[in-house]
Amino acid sequence: MFEIYLPALIVAFLITVLEMTEVVALVFALSADHTTVRTGALGAVGGTAVVAAIAFGFGAVLIAFPRDYLLWGSAVVLAGFGAFLFRSTLRTYRRRRTAPQGATAPSSSRSVAQFAGGFSVGTVESTETVIVLLALAAAGYGFSALVGALLGGTLLVVIALVVHDQIRRIKVPWLKLGGTSVVFAFSVFWAGEAAGVAWPGGDLFLLVLVALALLIVRGGIGLFLSRNRSPTATA
Repeated sequence: MFEIYLPALIVAFLITVLEMTEVVALVFALSADHTTVRTGALGAVGGTAVVAAIAFGFGAVLIAFPRDYLLWGSAVVLAGFGAFLFRSTLRTYRRRRTAPQGATAPSSSRSVAQFAGGFSVGTVESTETVIVLLALAAAGYGFSALVGALLGGTLLVVIALVVHDQIRRIKVPWLKLGGTSVVFAFSVFWAGEAAGVAWPGGDLFLLVLVALALLIVRGGIGLFLSRNRSPTATA
């Protein structure tokens, strides 16, 4: 029951780091005009805690369903989330290309707004994380997903404490690219398992799927970026 399934742990770790990095970065941005990040951080923790409590309750219900159905459901959920994450990754690459050097995000000057901003950021990003974690739990890897999420969250807390002011400069395009690819790879892998496909090499075939997903996702991003270039840039 408490055995570790490494692929599920890895994807939970990556998604937690990916989504929660944005929480940490935005909390620091919201606190740019304040002497402390405590108010925004408390808001983010509160939002994350609310989502986590709901997820724990919902996750317990999933155990009652047949595993094959849950694998299909997990594959569909991850595919949908992968599409959402692809759009987010594409926006990140666009911002990286067009944003002026040294630009910073707007910040709030009131503590109430700072707390509310942190709460909303924590709620939105943790909800996105929970979608993937619940999909992992539905497939029977809840413990591994929990361990991966805890490791990812702990790592981010340590990094935030160490780098402090530099946290806002964290660049996440490659991290998002990897996260998107991993989500798509797991979606295909679990859909295959639910359909009775015997993957060559078993779980190791995930490495092949992740490599293929990396190529496809990065190629898709490059295609969209090239299509959206202004006419004057190509004249």
